[in-house]
Amino acid sequence: MHVRHLQLTDFRSWQQVDLPLSRGATALIGANGQGKTNLVEGLAYIATLGSHRVSTDAPLIRHGAQRAVARAAVVNEDRELLVELEIAQGKANRARINRGSPTRPRDALGILRTVLFAPEDLTLVRGDPTQRRSFLDELLVARAPRYAGVRSDYEKVLRQRGALLKSAGRGAGPDDLRTLEVWDGHLARCGAELLAGRLDLVADLEPHVTRSYAEVATGDPAAAEESATSAARLAYRSSVEDLPADGGTPGGQRVDPAAVESALLEQLRRVRKQELERGVCLVGPHRDDLELVLGRTPAKGYASHGESWSFALALRLASYHLLSEDGAEPVLILDDVFAELDSRRRARLARSVSGAEQVLVTAAVPEDVPTELSGVRFDVRDGEVSHVE
Repeated sequence: MHVRHLQLTDFRSWQQVDLPLSRGATALIGANGQGKTNLVEGLAYIATLGSHRVSTDAPLIRHGAQRAVARAAVVNEDRELLVELEIAQGKANRARINRGSPTRPRDALGILRTVLFAPEDLTLVRGDPTQRRSFLDELLVARAPRYAGVRSDYEKVLRQRGALLKSAGRGAGPDDLRTLEVWDGHLARCGAELLAGRLDLVADLEPHVTRSYAEVATGDPAAAEESATSAARLAYRSSVEDLPADGGTPGGQRVDPAAVESALLEQLRRVRKQELERGVCLVGPHRDDLELVLGRTPAKGYASHGESWSFALALRLASYHLLSEDGAEPVLILDDVFAELDSRRRARLARSVSGAEQVLVTAAVPEDVPTELSGVRFDVRDGEVSHVE
C-alpha cells in the first residue's frame, strides 16, 4: 500500500497544498513551524479519523476557514481509491470515496492504513492509561474497522449509564435500579465485544513487541528469546475479575465475547453499591490498562529514558508488523523521531523500516534523516513545498 498523492485544503497552516508521493522513502525537511508535521498529520487523519496531536477536530481547520479537506489517492496492489474527508465547523464531518456521494467518515476506514511514530509516543510508556487504551483501540480499528462502531457504541452507553448513576446516587429507588439493570446489560454487551477484541489484540501483538524491542535496543531480534530479564512484554490489566482463562492466544484460540459479557455483568453486580455512592462507572474497558513490562518490572516508573524510547518504538514497529501480517502493509510515518534518538537507536530504527513500501520522514535538518532513508526529498518553507533534486 502507498499514497500516490496528498492534497490538503485549509488544513492546519495549509491553505492549499498538493504533494505527489511515491513508493520508498520521502523526507520532508523544514524548520519548526513550517508545516511539515501538518502534512503527515493530514495523511494520518485520513487513515484514523483522528490526530496524534489534538483530541478534537476543531484545531485542524485553518484559522478563518469554515472547513478543512484532506484528500489522498491510495494505491493497494493494482487498485487506486481516492479518499476525501471534510471537517466542518459546527457540522457533521463527511467523506467521499472516488468522488461519490457524501457518506460517513467511518465508511472510509480501512482504505488507508498508517503507523505513525512521533515524539508524543513516549507518553505510551510514561503517561496515564488513557494513552495506552487509545493505542490499543486505534490499532484494533486499523485491523478491523468495524471496531470503530463498537467503540462508539460503548462510549455512548457509558455516558448514559454514568448520567443515571450520578442522578440516582445513594437515594436510588426501585425504578432507578430497574433502569440501571437495563443499562448494565447494554454496557456488558458492548464492553464485552471491545474487551474481547483488546485481549485478542494484545495476544497477537506481544510477540512482535518482544522482537521489536530487542531489535531497537540491541540490534539483535534473537536476543528477545535469550534474556527473560530484559525482554519486553505486555500484560492487560482489566477491571473485570474472573475473565475467561482460555482464548487470546497468538493467532490461535480467540476470546469468547459471551463469556466476557457474563463476567462483566457479574462484576457490575458486585460494585453496584460503590458505583451508586460515587456516581461513576467503576467497571469496563474504560477502566483498564495495558501494562508494559520490561524484564520483571513495569516499564512505567522503572525504565530509563533510552529504555522508554525503545519500548515506545517497539509498540509502533510491532503495530506495523502485525498490520502487515493481517493484510496490506501500512504506510510508515516518522514525524521528527530521529532527532529524539541517540545514534544507535536511530540507526537500528532506520534499518528496521528501510524496506517498507512507503516511508514518510519529517525532520528539521537533512542531517537528521538516516542514509538508509535518503530517498525523495521535499523542502517545506514559507508555506511552500518544493522538490529537491
